[in-house]
Amino acid sequence: MTRITRRTAALGVAYLATIPAANLAVAHLGAQPVGFGYLAPAGVYFIGLALVLRDLLREAAGRGAVLAAILAGAALSWWLADPALALASTAAFAVAESLDFAVYEPLRKRGLLTAMLASNAAGLLADSLIFLWLAFGSLAYLPGQLLGKAWMTVAAVAVIAVLRRRAQAVAV
Repeated sequence: MTRITRRTAALGVAYLATIPAANLAVAHLGAQPVGFGYLAPAGVYFIGLALVLRDLLREAAGRGAVLAAILAGAALSWWLADPALALASTAAFAVAESLDFAVYEPLRKRGLLTAMLASNAAGLLADSLIFLWLAFGSLAYLPGQLLGKAWMTVAAVAVIAVLRRRAQAVAV
C-alpha cells in the first residue's frame, strides 16, 4: 500500500482542483486566445496542467489514486459547474485516461518525461475531440484546444525536467 506523503496529497489536491476549475473557466470565461490566432475554451490550460499532474500523481500514488481523483473531480464539476459541461468533461476524462494508461505504462520504462509527453499527446487529442463534441457539438475549437494543452504540457514537463536536474545535482 502506498504511503500518503505531503507531496502525494498536494499532487492529488492539485489534480483534483484542475477538473472543476477547467469547467468553471469554460462556463464563465468562454473562449480565449491561445496563440497563432486560435481560440479555445478557457479551461484548456487547466486541462493541459491536469494531464501532467495526473502522471505525477500516478507516479506517487498509483492508478487507483488517479481514478479516485477523476471521480471526485467529476463529482465536484457536477456540483459546481453546468451539468452539460460536467458530462462532457467526465466522458472526455474517462476515455482520455483509458487511452493514457495504454500509452503511459509501456513507455514508462523509457523514462518519465518520455512517457508523459507521449501519453499526454494521446490523451489531449482524445479529451479534446470528445469534450468539444459533447460540450459544443462542434470541433471548431480543436486547433486551439490542442495548442493550449500542448503549451501547458510542454511548460509543465520543462519545469519538471529542471526540478529533476536540480534534485540530481543536490544528491551528487
